[in-house]
Order: sequence, then C-alpha cells, then structure tokens
Amino acid sequence: MNTYQHSVLLDSSKCTGCTTCLKHCPTEAIRIKEGHAVINDKRCIDCGECIRNCPHQAKKAVYSNIEDMDKFKYKIALPAPTLYGQFDNLDDIDYVLDGLLNIGFDDVFEVSKAAELVSAYTRLYLKTDGIKKPLISSACPVIVRLIALRFPSLSSNILHMLPPMEVAAQLAKRKAQKEHPELKPEEIGVCFISPCPAKVSYVNNGFADYKSNVDVVVSISEVYFKLINSMSHDSDIKSLSESGIIGIGWASSGGEATAIFNEKYLAADGIENVIRVLDQVENGNIPQLEFIELNACPGGCVGGVLTIQNPFIAKARLQSLKHGLPVSRNNIGEADYIPFEYLFNELPQYAPITRLSDNIAESMRMMADIQKLKQFLPNIDCGACGAPNCRAFAEDVIKGRARAAACPIGIRSINDKDEEDEENDG
Repeated sequence: MNTYQHSVLLDSSKCTGCTTCLKHCPTEAIRIKEGHAVINDKRCIDCGECIRNCPHQAKKAVYSNIEDMDKFKYKIALPAPTLYGQFDNLDDIDYVLDGLLNIGFDDVFEVSKAAELVSAYTRLYLKTDGIKKPLISSACPVIVRLIALRFPSLSSNILHMLPPMEVAAQLAKRKAQKEHPELKPEEIGVCFISPCPAKVSYVNNGFADYKSNVDVVVSISEVYFKLINSMSHDSDIKSLSESGIIGIGWASSGGEATAIFNEKYLAADGIENVIRVLDQVENGNIPQLEFIELNACPGGCVGGVLTIQNPFIAKARLQSLKHGLPVSRNNIGEADYIPFEYLFNELPQYAPITRLSDNIAESMRMMADIQKLKQFLPNIDCGACGAPNCRAFAEDVIKGRARAAACPIGIRSINDKDEEDEENDG
C-alpha cells in the first residue's frame, strides 16, 4: 500500500510543546503528546503554516539538494517566477536565467512562460459547456488537498488543468529531446526551484493517476545563495526570458485570476482567508463568480516558506520587473480545444477529515457523544490538553485517542452543568 510522502516534518529535539503550531494548523493535524508535537499524516496538507509560526524552528521542509541533479546528463532548471522577486536592484530577468546556467544547468525553462499558456487555456476552459462554476484554480496543491479533506463537496468545482510547473516540465523535456536527439529520455533531468514544500509533496506523490515530470525539487532559499555569486550583470548576457506581465504576475495573489480577462473572479491568499472563502462557497453565500484563485501562502507564492525575501518586498520588486514587458509572450492563437497534456483526469481521493466513521449510524452516534462531552468541557480552547480546541479534544476522547482526564482544568460534573444552566435561566 502506497503511503503519502509529506514534505513538512517535525524535529522533536527542538520542539518544546508550546502549542503555537497547534493553534495555526488549518486542518487540526497537530497534537501535543509527551511534551512535543505530533503530526497526523492523514490530515496534514503540507501548507507550511507550522514552519512559518514555530518559534523554535522545530518544523522543517524536506526537499532535494541541487546536487541531486548530477545523476542526469542534461539538466534543466524550472525557476518559479517568485525567484525573480528575491533579488535587490534586479532590472532584467535574464540575469537570473543566465546565473542558473552559470551554476551548472544546461537549459532554463521559465515556469512563468508555462503560466501564460495555462492562463490562455483556462480562458478557453471557462467557455466549455457544462462545467461547474465557480471554477477553483488547481495551481496550489495545498488548496486541492484542503478541498478533498475538508470541503469534498467542492471537488467538482476544481479546474482540471495541470499547474504551470508541470506544463513547464513537459515542454522543457520535449524541447530538450528535439534539440538533442542523442539524449535518452532518462538522461534529461528537470529541477523545479520552489517557493513552498507543497510542490515537493506534489512531485513525490504524483497527482491521482498522473506522475509528475519534475525529477527534483529544490528550495528558492538554496538556489538564491548559489546565484548571488554567479549572476553576471554584463550587458552582453543572452536574451533568455520568454515571459510577459501575465507570467510574472502568477507569483502574487491575483495574478492568475486577472489573467482570465473576466471581472467575475475572486482571489484570496493566506490559509485562514482561503478557508473562509471555501466556507462561503460551500454554503452558497457568495456572489455569482466565474473563477476563484486561492493561495495558501500570504501574498501568494511570494509568501512561501522556502523563500528568502519578505513577500511584500518581493511583490514590489516583481511589479518593477513588469515595466516594459508585453502583456504576454505566449498565446494559443485560434485554438478551440485544450491539448490533453494540459489536463488531468482524476483528483486524488482522500477520506474527508469530518468523517467520523465509514458507517453512517456509527458516525451519528459518535457525533452525539462528542456534542454531549463538549458540554462538560471548559470551552476556553486553551490547548493545554494537547488538542487545538475543546471540540477537537472531545473528538479525540470519543475516538479513543485521548483520555478525558487529560483536560487540566477538569471536566465538570453534571451537577455543575445543571447549576450553571439554572443561573443562565434565572
């Protein structure tokens, strides 16, 4: 049986059990047991919020090293557009692309170029009859996993378009084989330079029935320090960039949504804001929309935990880089269909975290028991029991994962509850 490979792990030697991560996990995947945090693999969505908020750096992202590309004869870099916003006083993307060649890559294929093609095909997708709207972008793997686990009723709203990273990997390998027919497919390696750990999970696990074409994922923070000393600022560097405003814009929240050229869109970033939006979409309490762009990281991909720069500064730098660029350097002409290599067929299947049991009668009984127990808890959500809130603690107790005595304040007796009810009635 295949197990899901996560890219966010705990270093228990650094964990003090302070409960900070407990309060920030959007899927309640963390508990404090025996003095340190424990991550529930089935609930974790690799969003990196625990990494972002841990004061002791006990949570860490797992990714490859750039040296892992040495096993390939021909090495291709896929820089996320977020990478360009990490450098101070950068006035030309070509300096970054040239620098990637200087540190050992044989070719560079911009993810922002693929993003422009994905945007063009998304506009075509929106015209397809019978699709469920609002369409929810599938570009952020955290959002796709979050919907499957916490909002399964919205799975049919997800856009079945591969993310730009994946499209770029396909196109880069195809280009390499065309230009170098002497190379075998297995000799060509593709390295994605990522702003977040969720992309690592995407590549390691595949996507339902789809296996990623990316071979290695490294962090922007690692590549940044290698590039600093390798970027030439000579005027005679090669003109390598093939991206416009739309492609670069994908790095920030709203960049994907505005590229559909449709005013009926919504863009939200930050995992808490995303959850509020999904709650409203699920409840039907939202205006008529065509498209929804959701980014788990604050500010969009520029806010990923594998970056170096403050996301607001990075966004400002990217805005400056857009000056003088065309809207897009990549279009699909008069295409009237979407090539199959841009689409995926199936969504990953996960058990929704709200499901208490596979048996409906058993689930209803457990729900009643949880509600009953919760009435006798202090309901101050202090986290001292090791669960993020009293509701989660009650569920843990009913499921046999915790003892009621773990509540340090103590469960009130029925008499205490009756006295309180009488006071409220009076």
